[in-house]
Amino acid sequence: MEEKKTFHTVCVSPQMQPIASGQWRNQTVVTVFILLGFRELPQQQILLFLVFLVIYLMTMTGNILIVLLLVADHHLHTPMYFFLGNLSCLEICYTSTVIPRMLVSFMTGDKTISLLGCLAQLYSFGTLAATECYLLAVMSYDRYIAICKPLHYSVFMNARISVQLAIYSWGSGLLGSTVVIVLTSNLYFCKSNEIDHFFCDFPPLIKLACSDTSLAEIAISVVSSIISIFPTALTLTSYICIIKTILRIPTNIGKQKAFSTCSSHLIVVTIFYGSLLAVYLVPSSKNLNKIISVFYTLLTPLFNPLIYTLRNKEVNRALRKYLNKLISIT
Repeated sequence: MEEKKTFHTVCVSPQMQPIASGQWRNQTVVTVFILLGFRELPQQQILLFLVFLVIYLMTMTGNILIVLLLVADHHLHTPMYFFLGNLSCLEICYTSTVIPRMLVSFMTGDKTISLLGCLAQLYSFGTLAATECYLLAVMSYDRYIAICKPLHYSVFMNARISVQLAIYSWGSGLLGSTVVIVLTSNLYFCKSNEIDHFFCDFPPLIKLACSDTSLAEIAISVVSSIISIFPTALTLTSYICIIKTILRIPTNIGKQKAFSTCSSHLIVVTIFYGSLLAVYLVPSSKNLNKIISVFYTLLTPLFNPLIYTLRNKEVNRALRKYLNKLISIT
């Protein structure tokens, strides 16, 4: 199916024209974009709709189930599971930022999104992605304290500190994304209205700007560096210390027990950072970038509850307990 290029024009006011130049004169300002999505697969739109619908329902069910378990079972009211609950809430929002719009596009063929809607999606996605980076780093620090300094765990990771770290994670993601979105919203778009992606992401969107993007690009570079370098350094440092501590444990059973407390988180961190690095740092084709983007926007939120429930004995125990209660009631 061939998409029609839809341009919505607005009157270009004198304020949009540089005083010493007429570069904005006779320019068409884009206010509606077309998300090209998976245009390479025009015959598989219904199949893609069904696949992504199943992924969305499974992701929502798994993460909502984890949140309910963590709230209902008082044995899971610890800092580690508090952060896991935050991660599950984040994944619910993260997935809902991208998939519902995709599902509508697959079903109706309407691939248009307004400039305001595009900026809102970019803001939500950026905030949640940045928050996840910080949250995963905080969870690494929590495991470091639990394994390397177990006698001081209640001091360094009590309820008050846990809440403060969670607020810091969400606040940092919100602040960084706000800086980027304010600068991006001041750009004018007139080159094209086609975004070669399935959601509004910064790299494909900035290519369509016809005003000076240098400040916005500098801002995204600085914010991305802050968001990635500090959490990554904290995560790597935490796991280096954890591995050293585990290797010093004399018995194999002790090593396995210690490693089991952080193995789930280590898998999640590897998947999340690996896919992000593949998209934004490793040069690749647009189609490959889309496939990898599907991985970290859709599949990672799906894998997280599976990884934590299958590999975590306490979550498994709580799940079986409430499933048995539900079966006995019915």
